[in-house]
Amino acid sequence: MLIELSIKNFAIIEALSISFRKGLTVLTGETGAGKSIIIDAINLLAGGRGSSEFVRHGEEKAELEGLFSIDESKHQVKDKADEFGIDISEGMIVLRRDISESGKSICRINGKLVTLSILREIGRSLIDIHGQHEHQELMANSFHLPLLDQFGAEKITDALQDYQMLYRNYDELKKQWENLNQNEQQMAHRLDLIKFQVEEIKKADLKLNEDDELLEEKKKINNFERIYEGLTTAYQSLRGDQRAMDWLARAMEELDEAAALDPNYKSSSEQVSNSFYILEEVASTIRSNLDLLEYDPERLEMIESRLNELNGLKRKYGKSIEDILAYFHKIESEMETIQNREVHVSQLEKQISVVKSDLLFKAATLSKLRQSFADNLTTYIHQELKELYMEKTVFEVRFLQKGSDKNEDNIQIRKNGLDEVEFFLSTNPGEPLKPLSKVASGGELSRIMLALKNIFSKHQGITSIIFDEVDTGVSGRVAQSIGEKIYRVAVDSQVLCISHLPQVAALADTHLFISKEMEKGRTRTSVKALNEDEQIKEIGRMISGVEITELTKQHAKELLEQAGLLKERFANLSV
Repeated sequence: MLIELSIKNFAIIEALSISFRKGLTVLTGETGAGKSIIIDAINLLAGGRGSSEFVRHGEEKAELEGLFSIDESKHQVKDKADEFGIDISEGMIVLRRDISESGKSICRINGKLVTLSILREIGRSLIDIHGQHEHQELMANSFHLPLLDQFGAEKITDALQDYQMLYRNYDELKKQWENLNQNEQQMAHRLDLIKFQVEEIKKADLKLNEDDELLEEKKKINNFERIYEGLTTAYQSLRGDQRAMDWLARAMEELDEAAALDPNYKSSSEQVSNSFYILEEVASTIRSNLDLLEYDPERLEMIESRLNELNGLKRKYGKSIEDILAYFHKIESEMETIQNREVHVSQLEKQISVVKSDLLFKAATLSKLRQSFADNLTTYIHQELKELYMEKTVFEVRFLQKGSDKNEDNIQIRKNGLDEVEFFLSTNPGEPLKPLSKVASGGELSRIMLALKNIFSKHQGITSIIFDEVDTGVSGRVAQSIGEKIYRVAVDSQVLCISHLPQVAALADTHLFISKEMEKGRTRTSVKALNEDEQIKEIGRMISGVEITELTKQHAKELLEQAGLLKERFANLSV
């Protein structure tokens, strides 16, 4: 859920910080007070299109920040955050967006700089904004199949995952077949190229870690003089006249005599004695190494030449010898495949045929499951629409292509199965069913969208759902029904709602009043959480306009009492 929203220098808002709670939060106020501006700010946090026009006049930038809490074990945003390397600790996510006066945006998620597209992907997993004229996911037919799959819960999910696992195998086989069926000229050019590459790599006779060994050897030769000088000095320090070994031998003799007279010195005598023999062996090794040291400029030249050859191959075929050899084995296999193309094409066609048959069987099973859940969804939708006084509206989940086509060659196999799904509606008796995207906007559209939201909000995993004046164009019993639907969505999701309907405002768990005032010649927007008495007055204003009478207040109290009974009923149902 959205816990805190901070807005600074945004439109007519100078600085505003709003805390939100669970359940239904209703925002009311006079037209132009800034209600929709708050929703605009949330929309921009979710990756909406920004503009310099949002920056408050005279300021350099607008600053927007939102704190969200999620259930890390369940919420889909956790996987998205992991994908983009965004750390989520204690189930908290902070979205931040700064918009400069030039219109450019800087976006951050939990302090990490991200692109606008990443902010949008994360934001849309947390917030779903539905406005009167806004094109939403539910309106786009490309989302209808995923929504149906979500409605089908684990049964469809398991069948879909099973299908997609086999589909990946099928898709890879198809790509191999297509590559082998390029035109003859392309295949000939490809064969010539990889023959040359195979020969070049084979001729180089590569050995793993060869480059590292050569670099080490080159380093030794280049530093021959310094190494020789160091070993000579070290040897002379140990073995020269009156040097370390002579003094150590004398110390060993003296301590040996002392230990013979007093056993307390035996340990020291043994340690010095051991050190003498160890250093004597070291000096001998240094002497042997000095005898073997030899500066070989020809060897250095050979190493340079070999390293240049290896670096040339790396530029062409990989960053390391291991990568080059892996590429060699790959193109060697490809060369064999092209040279025996007909045999491989025949084998692939047999494999594809077998996998396709299995895939079609799984696709048919998936389609049957979907059609079964589509019938259930249709029943639910009709019940929701009936409660919204649209009992004559007909809803249908239409399968535009089904997996039962007997001619397999005509079936288009897709990543998500064989089905294309679109929601169709007819709002008036005798009228033909039309795609949901073609249904006219207005009061009917608001109710249809609420019905769908009420069902799908439980399956979408959205943290916060925002309704921006979706109740426009309705009144009376329909308004009451819309209020009930909005509240029902709020039982399972946090809902923020801008409304002009007293029936909706009465159902608020939190009622925020938005107002504007003049200060030092500038307009400022403020937000206030209303107590019970203030809520009665505001609902009264919504009922009657400017003048609030005792009768209006009584009517407002009755609405609040009815709302309280409705909430109790929903609470009992959830238990």
